[in-house]
Amino acid sequence: MRADRIFAYGATAGLIGDLLLGDPRRGHPVAAFGRAAAGVERRLWRDHRGWGALHTLVCAGGAAGGAALAARALRRSPAASVALTAATTWSVVGGTSLGREARSIGGALAAGDLGLARERLPHLCGRDPQSLDGPQIARAVVESVAENTSDAVVGALVWGALGGVPGLVGFRAANTLDAMVGHKSPRHLRYGWASARLDDLAGWPGARLTALLAVAAGGRPRGALRAWRADAAKHPSPNAGPVEASFAGALGVRLGGTLAYGGRVEHRPVLNGETGRAVETEDIERAVRLSRRIGALALGMSVAARLGVGAAARRITSPHGPGPHAPGTRASGRRPT
Repeated sequence: MRADRIFAYGATAGLIGDLLLGDPRRGHPVAAFGRAAAGVERRLWRDHRGWGALHTLVCAGGAAGGAALAARALRRSPAASVALTAATTWSVVGGTSLGREARSIGGALAAGDLGLARERLPHLCGRDPQSLDGPQIARAVVESVAENTSDAVVGALVWGALGGVPGLVGFRAANTLDAMVGHKSPRHLRYGWASARLDDLAGWPGARLTALLAVAAGGRPRGALRAWRADAAKHPSPNAGPVEASFAGALGVRLGGTLAYGGRVEHRPVLNGETGRAVETEDIERAVRLSRRIGALALGMSVAARLGVGAAARRITSPHGPGPHAPGTRASGRRPT
């Protein structure tokens, strides 16, 4: 079976698996990678960019290399290759768990249980929940749904289409390393620099595709496109900016503003501030539904692109010598007289 079909079947099965099952509650491969990366950090940590780059190379390169070896070992069995692609896709995407966490917080806010909403928020993002009221929590959830749609779904599918199983694993490894050491804490300001830059590079195509699909699927294409063009560059993250701005425009809300992370306060520009309204609890469900639509469209586009590239490559490399039905021959296969 061709590699493009293996990705098409495997990625589709993996996304269906995520839809039906969500993340595994125990023994999650990403959690295992995180523990291994933490162990590498304990051995390598120095307040130096070079040692951080070595950490990134060992962890992300090791994960992608191991995935490449596994894919190569199974390449002679199409069924095993599809199964590996499906299992890998299921383990690296997280759209269903993202939606569940967002909805659990939205349900708590709708019920007036601010304490429960604050308790659940750290499962979704790293903000200080005790400093947030209900509308601020709702805004944090919508922003997290937008950003994680790119990081946990679309970006993985893009790199899966580009690189198969190693692409899926490498992207998720880079994203996980950024979450672990890529933030600007005193310990990781230098050590995490390489992981943060790798995540920015790996996330670039997925973030732009996510923003484009938010324009197409959000119900407010002009508003989403206007917010993307006007406000994306204001965001400190080169990838979160387009995603959050397009979500803000698609949902008709304002995102951004003052944020608190573990005692550190950031004042970010407001996205879609001219026409958007304040985020309400009901917008959490709207954001989750938009995220689901974007994930489905991203799967379709990734599969179509992989199949299209495969077909083009076969046309370029196929021999053009005369065959049984080529000009100058007869259908019977006899040599022309």
